[in-house]
Amino acid sequence: MKVLLPVDGSAHSLHAVEQFITLANELAAAPEVHLLHVHPPVPVGGVQKHLDHGALDAYYRSEGEAELAPAAARLDAAGLAFQRHLHVGEPALVIGHLAQELGCTLVVMGSHGRGRVATALLGSVAAETLRHCACPVLLTR
Repeated sequence: MKVLLPVDGSAHSLHAVEQFITLANELAAAPEVHLLHVHPPVPVGGVQKHLDHGALDAYYRSEGEAELAPAAARLDAAGLAFQRHLHVGEPALVIGHLAQELGCTLVVMGSHGRGRVATALLGSVAAETLRHCACPVLLTR
């Protein structure tokens, strides 16, 4: 089993990691785990035009590693090996693309559960991910 675990540093995504660890303990064989953070791109213009490419890459890497750290610590404590992935882009699109590229059989992620009105106004990464993934997606609240 290949599992993609996208995290954004929120309590919701850490809860999903904990739920996955519980699930992984029930599996006969250890899963292949891919831990992912997707950083939304810095808007073109604004700050981006004042940073060189190297500084922007360093920013994305630093922020991404900070977002992965709590989830990575939980996976390490549970004895689960994993590969880290840092990407920049629209989260749902990147999650769907990477899950397909890696041949994942499951995506496990948290849902913020904002409610219908907030989701209608703000959109939902979880809902978009469902549209972009060919494999099953396990959402936790």
